[in-house]
Amino acid sequence: MNIKVVLEPSEEGGYTVYVPSLPGCISEGETIEEAMTNIQEAIELYLEPIEDEFPKSARAIVKELAL
Repeated sequence: MNIKVVLEPSEEGGYTVYVPSLPGCISEGETIEEAMTNIQEAIELYLEPIEDEFPKSARAIVKELAL
C-alpha cells in the first residue's frame, strides 16, 4: 500500500509530516529520513486494529484484508 505524506519544514528546525488521508496522523523528525521513519510508525499504529473495536455479536465475522 502506498500512502502520500506531506513534509513541512518546522520553524524550530526539522520537519513536521502528516498524512492527509488519515486525520490526526502526524509526526516529526530532525531530518527528512527521520520524519519518514517516524510517520511510518505512526501510520502503522493508526491502522492497527484495537481488539475492543471488534463487534461483540456472536454472529459477527471478523476478517483481515491485505492492501
